[in-house]
Amino acid sequence: MKRTVKRTCSILLSTVFLCIIILTGCSNTGQNSGNAPVTEDGKLDTSKKVELQFYMLGDAPKDLAVIEAEINKMAQEDLNTTVKFNFTTWTDWDQKYKLLLSSGQSIDLIFTAEWTQYQSYAKAGAFLALDELLPVAAPELHKFVPEDMWNAVKIDDSIYTIPATYKEYVNNGFVYREDLRKKYDLPKPVDLETFEAYMDGIKKNEPGMMPVSLNSDVIGNLHDRYTEISSFAGPTKYGVGVKYDNPKEPFIFWGSEEHKAELEMLKRWADKGFIPKNVLNIKDTLQSQITSGKSAAIFGDNPTRFNDAVIKIKASQPDWELAYTPFAEKTGYSTPVHPIHNGFAVPKNSKNAERALAFYEKLVTDKRYNLFTQYGIEGKNYEVDANGYYKLIGDAQSNGFPREGMNGWAWRNPEFMLFDEGYDGVKAIFAELDKVQKPDIFTGFAEDYTSYQAEKAALEQVEKQYLYPLLAGLVTNIDEGIDTFLAKAKQAGLEKVQTEYTKQWNAYVEEQGIQ
Repeated sequence: MKRTVKRTCSILLSTVFLCIIILTGCSNTGQNSGNAPVTEDGKLDTSKKVELQFYMLGDAPKDLAVIEAEINKMAQEDLNTTVKFNFTTWTDWDQKYKLLLSSGQSIDLIFTAEWTQYQSYAKAGAFLALDELLPVAAPELHKFVPEDMWNAVKIDDSIYTIPATYKEYVNNGFVYREDLRKKYDLPKPVDLETFEAYMDGIKKNEPGMMPVSLNSDVIGNLHDRYTEISSFAGPTKYGVGVKYDNPKEPFIFWGSEEHKAELEMLKRWADKGFIPKNVLNIKDTLQSQITSGKSAAIFGDNPTRFNDAVIKIKASQPDWELAYTPFAEKTGYSTPVHPIHNGFAVPKNSKNAERALAFYEKLVTDKRYNLFTQYGIEGKNYEVDANGYYKLIGDAQSNGFPREGMNGWAWRNPEFMLFDEGYDGVKAIFAELDKVQKPDIFTGFAEDYTSYQAEKAALEQVEKQYLYPLLAGLVTNIDEGIDTFLAKAKQAGLEKVQTEYTKQWNAYVEEQGIQ
């Protein structure tokens, strides 16, 4: 009974959060989106001192207070502003994010991406439109971001986030301990079959090590990786699949033969001991598990994060060796990151929208701000060698601010970026991916769940209760597990959600001229 009550309350809370965002968004549309306060000479008025609330996802670096103090010295002088940097931690970040945007709390800058549902939140009115504010409050930033990128992040013809301008690929690839692969003469992971054979070898020869890094996000770390390497579907939100080469014909993935094949593979992995029985309770990041030696591989990570792991391992375990195989070697194509992927928005409840944009302009375009917040203090956290390469001082445990320690992917400035020598390998990966690049047709889609927000919230809870255990390989009878999951999903309103979502997708494809 308690479990039922807890689940019901969770559904209701989720629905309430969404309703609050929608309702307050509608009533506050346009708030602070008019002309910014300016002085007689046309400059932004900074006569009133303010403190900005800045929210980033993930875990705060140990030296955050030191960096914050340095930044505030400059911001106080330049903008009569101080900033409080807040981090959600990676534990239940999605619920925390939702709460931040629905609670009415005053927040001035918050990270956005397609994986934080930027498009849906923007449609729901969670963020301020920036079109009129940017030219006055952040004119240099407005010029710095190319016009095509501003256009790419627009939702309903308005700008709600500031995109990153660094071109990169965040498509996944296998990350694995190359030293162990060589030692035990294991196959190079290039597809699902060879990756499983690699894990078999690790399990046999290194019984005290997990073959693969996993945590409670089984959707992101197992399902999404499976669909990407299988190359048969794009996003499968609400069980609706879209094939890259046939985007005009979305299909129902949940309950299909492809879905069953995925679950059978994951059940086999669980039976072999690749997936820990307590995986749904693990909160460690995938990267920390491999850099600490707990795990021997990651089932899909992007080239940049792979390189970050290489840096940490080189500093603490120079005898270890990491290797990387892009999924594109199997799928035959890759997509450059969409401008929506990394950005910062001004939430609708910000009391200091203009100053927030002025400060963010400093983060992106002022080298002092950028280097401090991306790399820490030179001589303490990092050094630059004679060839211009970044070098971490100490190791991942002793260093209080590793490279991009604030998860500042969104305010990367290609003109200021520092790379370690190993990043030459990432650039080489990017060069190969350039040869097979195709446009990202998925990220520009902006879902509007206003008409099915209650069903959406209920469906999320059904997924966690019935789909997650299937993905974790914890359900003995897969056919019965799928039937139970689909029955509960239908009770939650699955058909309504799928119908409306598919209709919106088809309209998007038609509007964008996607073939």
